[in-house]
Amino acid sequence: MIFSIERKAAWKGGLSSFIINLFHNVKIYQGKFINPYLCPMQNKLIDLTHLLNENISVYPDTIAPEFEVMNTVEKDGFAEVKVTMVLHSGTHIDAPCHILQNTKSLDEFTLDKFIGNAILIPCRDRKEIDLEYLKTYQSVISQIDFILFFTGWQYKWKTKEYFDDCPTLTDDAARWLTQFNLKGIGFDSFSVDNIDSADKVSPSTLPNHHILLAKEILLIENLCNLDMLPDGIFTFQCLPIKVENADGSPVRAIAMI
Repeated sequence: MIFSIERKAAWKGGLSSFIINLFHNVKIYQGKFINPYLCPMQNKLIDLTHLLNENISVYPDTIAPEFEVMNTVEKDGFAEVKVTMVLHSGTHIDAPCHILQNTKSLDEFTLDKFIGNAILIPCRDRKEIDLEYLKTYQSVISQIDFILFFTGWQYKWKTKEYFDDCPTLTDDAARWLTQFNLKGIGFDSFSVDNIDSADKVSPSTLPNHHILLAKEILLIENLCNLDMLPDGIFTFQCLPIKVENADGSPVRAIAMI
């Protein structure tokens, strides 16, 4: 194969750009090189998403999803189902505009906002997630995009106990997290704030929502299968439905390990 001088230069330029981008995204954790774009190193997918149906746990005073069969293959030659639900149903993500006026909806973020390196922080045996505990993870938090908090509430899904008080961030812990370049944090529970504080929504009743969403740290709620995640860094993905002006959206959350 014969290359012209121009084609050789273009090829070398493209290779240089590839190498620069490759190493630009490399991070080091526990002596290992981590790059979220090197998918061949990741050979297992873990589904972190609850099955969406009419029997899921829904936030108090929120309508449950409704599924209505509109057409069937037997009758019409094709199948189609009408779904009625709020955007914050099942495993879902909160946008800043869910709580704060004049802030971004989910469709205003680029796709890379919903994909990145993540770690799991276990807190099943804690009543709250305080600053002292979070600081033990400081070095790795500075290297990742998402934190997933394993409260153990995934085991209470579809029970009345699911909406009991669960471990949540203290105010100072939430504020401390805003200094990092986090894309989002997730929980296997119903909220980043306790439910008894949400009778009237305000910065004082839902403090963590206001603190984190003001810094565009997205909130992923109702995750599951967090017990299947490793101790180290893994890749996390939580792509929302592309709905205009979306204050939230169901997601198919997955981990790649």
